[in-house]
Amino acid sequence: MIEALQFEFMQNALVAGLLASVICGIMGTLVVVNRIVFLSGGIAHAAYGGIGLAFFFGWPYKVGAIGFSLLSAMVMAAVSLKAKHRSDTIIGVIWAVGMALGIILLDLTPGYNVDLMSYLFGSILSVPDSDLWLLLAASVLIIITVAYFYNDYLAMSYDEEFAQIRGVSVKFLYFLLIGLLAVSIVMIIQVVGLILVIALLTIPPFIAEKYSKSLFKMMVFSSFLSVIFTITGLWLSYVFNLTSGASIIMVAGTGFFISLLVERLTVFRSDHAAITIETESLDTGQEF
Repeated sequence: MIEALQFEFMQNALVAGLLASVICGIMGTLVVVNRIVFLSGGIAHAAYGGIGLAFFFGWPYKVGAIGFSLLSAMVMAAVSLKAKHRSDTIIGVIWAVGMALGIILLDLTPGYNVDLMSYLFGSILSVPDSDLWLLLAASVLIIITVAYFYNDYLAMSYDEEFAQIRGVSVKFLYFLLIGLLAVSIVMIIQVVGLILVIALLTIPPFIAEKYSKSLFKMMVFSSFLSVIFTITGLWLSYVFNLTSGASIIMVAGTGFFISLLVERLTVFRSDHAAITIETESLDTGQEF
């Protein structure tokens, strides 16, 4: 991996991975604790409609993707607040329509030559310098915003009613969270692709939650895990000539199953120890 860093594209890929890891660590934590993973998936897939719009009208793809994702995200957020019992259906419809719209617009684009794989599964090795600056700006924006509203998000994430009693504007924070999430997803698409982005947003926070006693520690640990998964996946993709985005997610998925195994073994040992103690107590009582 060290010798690979002599190439500029590998340097850019590493920096992009690190910045994306920070974004995933922070936003992914809020996604997991607020239980909006399905909504995140809807935003990610709806973003494809924005990509289709961008290429059809000749715009920069991030402009179309961010604009369409924000619009879709706000509709999903409004529906999830006003009609929670139907929100999964509406999100699923927007999810499907966004993907279909993107595909149709790309089919209708004159001289269409877009590499679908790079958007579906990411192309971290082709991240240009301009995108690194956009990733950096998004990271700074997210860090500042979440830090400023940290206490409010903490209250909202764990007890929405308590947050409202405290005077927290839950609706505003929710829409702000969904807006930041839409921007985050579009920025991460080039790293792992829109199909795999939800895995990078949810797997590290899921693991981190088991070993964190606060929301802040969960964000930090989740970002650290994302860095480990990204660097390892990038190294494996370089060594074995694999698709980088898929390699990163496979590493994260391996970490996910290992964490489940460790948790299961820990529970088993605890139960076994409790049974042993109880048996010894019964034996001692019988002898007495």
